[in-house]
Amino acid sequence: MAAKGFNRIIIIITTISAAIMELLDTTIVNVALNQMAGSLGATIEDVAWVVTSYAIANVIIIPMTGFLAEYFGRKTYYLASMIIFTVASYFCGASEGLWELVFWRFIQGVGGGALLSTSQSILFDAFEPKDRPIASGLFGMGIVLGPTLGPTLGGLIVDNLTWSDIFYVNLPIGVLASILTILFIEKKEGEGTRKKQIQIDYLGIFLLTAGIGSLQFILEKGESEDWFDSHLIILFTAVAIVGLISFVVWELYTKHPVVNLKVLKHRTLALTLIFTFVSGIGLFTSVFVYPVLVQRINGFTSTMTGLSLMFPTLIAIPMFPIIGKQMAKGARPVPFIVVGFLLFIAFGIWAGTLSGDANMWDFFPAHLLRVLGISMLQLPLINQAVAGLQPQEYPTGISLNNMVRQLGGATGIAIANNYVTNRVAQHRSDLMSNMTSENPLFMERLNGITNTMASRTGEFFSATQMAYRQMEGMVMKQAYLLAYLDTFRIVSLFFIVIFPLIFLLRTPKKSQEEAQKAALAAADSH
Repeated sequence: MAAKGFNRIIIIITTISAAIMELLDTTIVNVALNQMAGSLGATIEDVAWVVTSYAIANVIIIPMTGFLAEYFGRKTYYLASMIIFTVASYFCGASEGLWELVFWRFIQGVGGGALLSTSQSILFDAFEPKDRPIASGLFGMGIVLGPTLGPTLGGLIVDNLTWSDIFYVNLPIGVLASILTILFIEKKEGEGTRKKQIQIDYLGIFLLTAGIGSLQFILEKGESEDWFDSHLIILFTAVAIVGLISFVVWELYTKHPVVNLKVLKHRTLALTLIFTFVSGIGLFTSVFVYPVLVQRINGFTSTMTGLSLMFPTLIAIPMFPIIGKQMAKGARPVPFIVVGFLLFIAFGIWAGTLSGDANMWDFFPAHLLRVLGISMLQLPLINQAVAGLQPQEYPTGISLNNMVRQLGGATGIAIANNYVTNRVAQHRSDLMSNMTSENPLFMERLNGITNTMASRTGEFFSATQMAYRQMEGMVMKQAYLLAYLDTFRIVSLFFIVIFPLIFLLRTPKKSQEEAQKAALAAADSH
């Protein structure tokens, strides 16, 4: 039964806050890695495990949320996950060593993995079937706000407090959300009573953990480990291949799979997962590349970086309930997906033309295109993912959709890291080819810098050496700028390549009564 009045408002606040909190922690640490490294006496490469461990735990647990919610009972599992996440957040902030912090980040990721799919199903239950697209719109706001607010909040905290406080900020939210869950989220009829009847797929869980965990490790650490020049990456690649192939075969043939992969026989879901994967690349890669670009090249502080992401996001946020209302009236998802892809293509092209002198408002139009594109994609893709499924298959469809979005983000970031490294080398080589005595513009700039240095030091030879070093620094800065701008264009390229597949999508037509019954059954199956 749908919630009413005050109870519904509390459920909306609780579930969206939990989803934002989980996704916020995927990006909030990105602006604090330097401070963590200095405080913990670790290298940047080692401290990156703080990000990697959370992502690995997340992507392992997300596809199992449907099974775990059914086994333990949805409310019990949701509350336990929130408590685990909150307690782990405290110990992350209190950690005194790198590997202690990495351990608690993994535990935090285990708890956080349930907060996406389970929050979504609880929120759906608070609405009548005909209004559930509006619930999807509200949840879509959380999906976008989380990764976007991460750098903003992280920047404010790092600039004014300490890195530990980026974890402590979860404590009041987690405690309040846990109390509200106990008081206002009701157990569904029969919830948790089938525990003894459910057989646990231990082998499936092991293979999923090994396969997906290894794949996520490769994506997160491949660049820093020199990819296949590293024996560690080769080992994890072998584990990922064997684990994932074995997992797929086992889940297709076992009677009690932890993840029902047979839902992928539905073409609509299989195609939608491709679009969700690419949208994950766009959502997470753009938020990853942009802060590095503007802090390294444009001289933004962490706070300025966060605010420049937040302002266009806040403007575009009202699009989510508007799209939700349109979906509730029967609007098809495909036209929204088309517009979303076009907006993201425009974002990548526009962002790829900006300069190293651009200020935060120069980036504003590009970011507005990005957030409008995301708003056009998230809710329609969620609805399209379950469009062709039977009600009992909905939890698996939603969990796979959420997992694929996270994997898309990890893949995009891995590609961006590798691509930037290669493009910097290429751009440096191209730029250096112009630094010759035959180039009058170069000689004019070099002589100008040399004369300035000589007037300060009184030594012409040392001034010439300093001028060359300064020119080298200018070349490297320009090479990085061009490489980051190329990366925005690569994000657009993914959307361009996949775009024609949109026209293969079909949304099964249902009467309003059938749609409402299916939505109600879907909520009952969560």
